[in-house]
Amino acid sequence: MENPGLISEVALCIVVAWLLALAARLIRQPLIIAYLAAGLLVGPVGLGWINSAESISRISELGLIFLLFMIGLEIDLKKILRAGRAILLTSLAQMLGGTLLGFVFFKVLNPLPGGGLTAIYLAVSAALSSTVIIVKLLYDKGELDTLGGRITLGVLVLQDLFAILFLAIQPSLTAPAAGPMLGSLFRVVVLVASTLVASRYVLPALFRAVARQPELVLVGALAWCFLVCGLAQQLNLSREMGALIAGVALSTFPYALDVAARVTTLRDFFLTLFFVGLGMSIPRPTAALLIGAGVYSLFLVASRFLTVFTPLYAMRLGHRTSLVPSINLCQVSEFSLVIVSLGAGAGHLSPAVTGVVAYAFVLLAVASSYAIGRNDALVRWLSPGLRRCGLPDLDAAAAAAPDPGAPAARPIQMLGFFWTASSLLEELGQSAPELLREISVLDFNPEVNTELRRRGIPVLYGDISQRDTLRHSGIERAAIVLCTIPNSLLKGTTATRLVREIRELNAGAQIIVTAQHFAEARGLYQAGADYVLVPRLIEARELSAVLQAARHGSLSELRRQSEGALAARREVLR
Repeated sequence: MENPGLISEVALCIVVAWLLALAARLIRQPLIIAYLAAGLLVGPVGLGWINSAESISRISELGLIFLLFMIGLEIDLKKILRAGRAILLTSLAQMLGGTLLGFVFFKVLNPLPGGGLTAIYLAVSAALSSTVIIVKLLYDKGELDTLGGRITLGVLVLQDLFAILFLAIQPSLTAPAAGPMLGSLFRVVVLVASTLVASRYVLPALFRAVARQPELVLVGALAWCFLVCGLAQQLNLSREMGALIAGVALSTFPYALDVAARVTTLRDFFLTLFFVGLGMSIPRPTAALLIGAGVYSLFLVASRFLTVFTPLYAMRLGHRTSLVPSINLCQVSEFSLVIVSLGAGAGHLSPAVTGVVAYAFVLLAVASSYAIGRNDALVRWLSPGLRRCGLPDLDAAAAAAPDPGAPAARPIQMLGFFWTASSLLEELGQSAPELLREISVLDFNPEVNTELRRRGIPVLYGDISQRDTLRHSGIERAAIVLCTIPNSLLKGTTATRLVREIRELNAGAQIIVTAQHFAEARGLYQAGADYVLVPRLIEARELSAVLQAARHGSLSELRRQSEGALAARREVLR
């Protein structure tokens, strides 16, 4: 087919990508897979409608620049500096250990041409996980604020910094002598220092001057992005790295959120073309290529469990907290596609390497969408095997050495511990401290367990969805059983099933549970609950008071009271 021109090629790519994205959405698969499939379909391997991707690749480079600029905007350096011990140690073990294992594995296996250079690229690409896929799936599951979710996100942020360092030395990989690599690092230091100085002393005044004109904020942010890209190119660094550093420099600005929201539309358009162009460059699938992608994928999954589960378990965080991040991180990153694409463009890699990573990306993206959706079931399936291998969970240690100062069962049993339970303990500590001496907790969050024990509240490590765990907690002797965890956050059970099991184990207990919907509340009463809490009704009552205060001009006083109350609270979960 004759090349119809740039505009027609772009139109063709966008239309095909949109149609396949609709199909991917219907079957609940990541949209990036649809974009890669669109490139494969319209390119030389597929229907051959576009035989040269050169014109598309020029435009798609803008998508790559926008992508890395957005990643930089979302990197919170303050959060990284405040990263907990578990996140920091796990990130170091995963990135350094994963890269070292990958280099040894791919160097020995040597499935593709290129020797050590190919092994380096494959190792680094396998050490990075997909931020887009993970965040989307964890958000849909409501697990971003859980301990496993926070550890996963912390590792992802530090992986981005690791990728920055790799981009800094990437131009010197063909001749990895100390001099050129130190020269590359020096140029990176110059670039970072220049951008940080400008963002500290120059940009704030400029952005304050145009803060009331959002379009100028956007144009200014884009001008800054391309200015740093140009500076990076002048320093013989990649423009993509310049975009990433430009975004990080703006990430602490109060305008970062607005800039990110406005750049998103441009990014999504050009990024679609980037992945379509990448799909065009994927070689025709062959048995050797698919086997290579399979081996790469198996190594990536195995390395995640070796480098993520091991440090978390060594820090005594239990099976669940150690396994969930390991499962969550089992994908190939979009950044990995960027790295191998840049490597291929620099002549470091053969097209077969890009094909292996791209096919592995598709395979693991599909597999991880199911694995993250069912990570709780996978933990239940894997945990018994770990016990048989001599790796006991925290409940075994608690049973072997129970707290001598804690009674076996207290009158009030709290099943599960999250935001509402944390606030409830604080309220009781202020208004009815004597009730704290009647409460015990059953939960599988090791950080919660440690903090509650420090505060003198008996806590048992365990899964409230397991009938044997409920029995072991002494629930038969409880007078009141309280569960503040809604159905959307319960793992391996439902509120209705939990109420029925509690009622079977303790017919005389007063059971208090939480519901999100009115129909669910009615079902819980029918199942045997004595009281069903519907949080939105409580929120509505408080909002009604707030609106009335705003209507009568007393909202500022109400705000002062609220700020004072928030500052005084010392909750378990903050």
